[in-house]
Amino acid sequence: MVNDGIRAREVRLIGANGDQVGVITRQEALEIAQNANLDLVLVAANAKPPVCRIMDYGKFRYEQQKKEKEARKNQKIITTKEVRLSPNIEEHDFNTKLRNARKFLEKGDKLKASIRFRGRAITHSELGRAVLMRMAKECEDLGTIESRPKMEGRSMFLILAPINEK
Repeated sequence: MVNDGIRAREVRLIGANGDQVGVITRQEALEIAQNANLDLVLVAANAKPPVCRIMDYGKFRYEQQKKEKEARKNQKIITTKEVRLSPNIEEHDFNTKLRNARKFLEKGDKLKASIRFRGRAITHSELGRAVLMRMAKECEDLGTIESRPKMEGRSMFLILAPINEK
């Protein structure tokens, strides 16, 4: 809250250069701020009495927005890419899927390798687990296993996270 939006009767005032003025009435604080051609800004509303600071509110908001924009620019968004396999996958098909998986991990994305069991193939879930573990083994230089292979309905999946080099 700024200037007339502050409702407290008494406030603890911090001056424009950061020094403590003390506990004074809201009206006195507003007058001090207006004399300095600055705004009275509520900094800590829950304190007893509330803490206000004399500052240029427009400049303060601009600086805050700049910091938020910088923080958003620096954050890395990790997406999850999926590679679907089958329990009885042929060698060439596996290599194609592996190439895609390695490309995703190199880009910094998480990888979800999943196997869909169709028909009676679900009775041999160990074959699917072996294919997933082989995929993890082939990608171990680029990613680490985040979650081990687990069944969910008729599909089994494992998640690989990229290794961060810093």
